[in-house]
Amino acid sequence: MGKEKTKCLIIGSGPAGYTAAVYAARAGLKPILYQGDQPGGQLTITTEVENYPGYPEGITGPQMMTDFMNQAKRFGTDIRFGYVNKVDFSGPPHTVYVDNGDVIEADSIIISTGASAKWLGLESEQRLNSKGVSACAVCDGFFFRGMDVAVVGAGDTAAEEASYLAKLCKKVYMIVRRDEMRASLIMQKRVQSLENIEILWNTSTEEVLGKDEVEGARLVNNVTGEKSEIAIQGFFVAIGHKPNTDIFKDYLDLDSSGYIITEKGSTRTNVEGVFASGDAQDNIYRQAVTAAGSGCMAALDAERYLAEKELAVG
Repeated sequence: MGKEKTKCLIIGSGPAGYTAAVYAARAGLKPILYQGDQPGGQLTITTEVENYPGYPEGITGPQMMTDFMNQAKRFGTDIRFGYVNKVDFSGPPHTVYVDNGDVIEADSIIISTGASAKWLGLESEQRLNSKGVSACAVCDGFFFRGMDVAVVGAGDTAAEEASYLAKLCKKVYMIVRRDEMRASLIMQKRVQSLENIEILWNTSTEEVLGKDEVEGARLVNNVTGEKSEIAIQGFFVAIGHKPNTDIFKDYLDLDSSGYIITEKGSTRTNVEGVFASGDAQDNIYRQAVTAAGSGCMAALDAERYLAEKELAVG
């Protein structure tokens, strides 16, 4: 334990963090990476990944993250278990505090803490996660071609997911809690124009049905209290994501949803020497390949920043 110094510290794993580590390590920055409370990030709860280039046969999310981690290790990244629970960005250098007592002073910091999907909080939803329950239609919709599925949510994300699934699936139920949607008018019109989408208004989910895989959902009408069941094979929760950025809010500019704001065309934050990548700053694409790309950008930005700093001192 105790205080250490490093040129480059990466907070969080997943595609962004591990890619940043590969680039930073190859640039000779000898990065330290703390994996966070979910090593590998959201992909570790994803079964099959078929849309990442270079894996023609597909790959499981956990195996893919192990491959990323091993590649980062190969070039000398110091990968550690640990969760950063406090930061002091009043430097540079900047200081971070880890739950195991480590204190790291870093000349540059790359944030790749990701985001977590919001869930309904049902026991059945968690039990059947990755067994028909998903929080990403673009990631998993392909596996439900020709099947009946449901999407929970009423915002633009839910409308986009329902529209995407409508191209692949036989029937899409859209479960909306109130008698109106929060989605933009254009997205509402798109959903309502698709014949195989049925919107269930004033409806909540009581339970996802199925023992080893999703077989249906038990619903309740919020006005009448009447219960009903639908037969489905896929259950998509689209009620939003929460970026894992709370510990940075005293120092970094965040948008209204908590995503880190970066300079356009860059991963630079409002704090000198601090860079953000992946789903912690991307509320639009949220894909493994875009996260990896931004991790590469963050490492290159950090490398240039450190080089310029050394030149200025020299």
